[in-house]
Amino acid sequence: MQILVTDAFWELFPAARIGLVVARGVDNTGAEGQPAALLAEAIAASAAALEGADMASHPAVAPWRTAYAQFGAKPSKFRSSIESLLRSAQSGRLRSISPLVDLYNSVSLRYQLPCGGEDLAAIAGDLRLTRAAGGEGFRTIGADRDEPPAPGEVIYADDAGAVCRCFNWREA
Repeated sequence: MQILVTDAFWELFPAARIGLVVARGVDNTGAEGQPAALLAEAIAASAAALEGADMASHPAVAPWRTAYAQFGAKPSKFRSSIESLLRSAQSGRLRSISPLVDLYNSVSLRYQLPCGGEDLAAIAGDLRLTRAAGGEGFRTIGADRDEPPAPGEVIYADDAGAVCRCFNWREA
C-alpha cells in the first residue's frame, strides 16, 4: 500500500504542508493511562484559553474555513476536525475514546492543528488525498446510510470509496 497525494489536491492547495506518522503494533485497548491523562490536560488548557473566543475567526480555525470554501463545502455545516475539537473542549463535551484517538486529539488540541488516524489494515489498495469524482461510497461510523462526497470535495479515498470526507471533517 502507498499513501499518495494527487495532482488534483496540489492544484487546489499548492502551498499545503502535510505530516504523516505510521505506527505499527499499536495496542489501542484499555481506557486508562497516559493518553487519557494527556487528553484531559489538553482539554483543560484549551477550555481555559478559549473562554469567550469566537471560533469562526480563531487563528487555528479560520484558515480551515477558507480551505473548505475553496472546494465548495459550507464551513458552518462541515467543520474541520480542529474546529470540532476546539468547540468540544470549549463546551466541556470532549471525552476519551481510545488510547490512540486520545493521543492524537491531545496533540491536535495542544498544537491547534488537525490530526487523524486510520487503521491501515482496513485500507483497500492505496490511500489517496484527492478530490472526489462524486458518488464515492462513504458511511460514517455507526451510520446506516451512504453519504457520498460531492464532486470536487477533498477526501481521503481508497479503492473501496471515501475514507474521510471534507479534508478532515468526518471518517468512515
